[in-house]
Amino acid sequence: MTDKHKNKMQKLKEKVDAGIAAADQERGVMIVLTGDGKGKSSSAFGMVIRALGYHYKVGVVQFIKGEQLSGEELYLRDQCPEVDFYQMGTGFTWNTQDREGDIEAAQATWAVAKKMLTDDRYHLVVLDELTYMLSFNYLDESEVLTTLKNRPANQSVVVTGRGGGSALQEIADTVSEIREVKHAYRAGIQARRGVDF
Repeated sequence: MTDKHKNKMQKLKEKVDAGIAAADQERGVMIVLTGDGKGKSSSAFGMVIRALGYHYKVGVVQFIKGEQLSGEELYLRDQCPEVDFYQMGTGFTWNTQDREGDIEAAQATWAVAKKMLTDDRYHLVVLDELTYMLSFNYLDESEVLTTLKNRPANQSVVVTGRGGGSALQEIADTVSEIREVKHAYRAGIQARRGVDF
């Protein structure tokens, strides 16, 4: 049994090592985290912590969110003042019900994001909930895609949110779709501070 396991692990190691050797490009990546499941923004903030662990410069721009404080905002503001953090500040679009005001806020927020995406000092830029701005036609898709494609070579970007269109996914290096299997909210359980926000 031990020899069988050792042989299996040796074959696995050879496969993993071959994959690592084949990855010979050194550059930033674009990651899209989408789908109807919970955890897209949480995953992106995990990458923020990872980048900060190496003392890299990080920028975070949150579209949609902003009326209700979140744990990530509180933590970054209080514990990580070196992170450039910007929120659109209007809250959810279904609450504002003001298309023109939302478009104006989205464009002002995009201007902040665009500056980060053209600044090679940023190792990682998170564009939280950007997909909604494309789905709702609040931002010009071609401008957003062009900016994302032409960002500095060593800069990585994470885009979160449902939808966003196939063109966004096409230019991404990695696309992960988070699928909802079960959600506490559907069972009448309230969103929990420190877990959901």
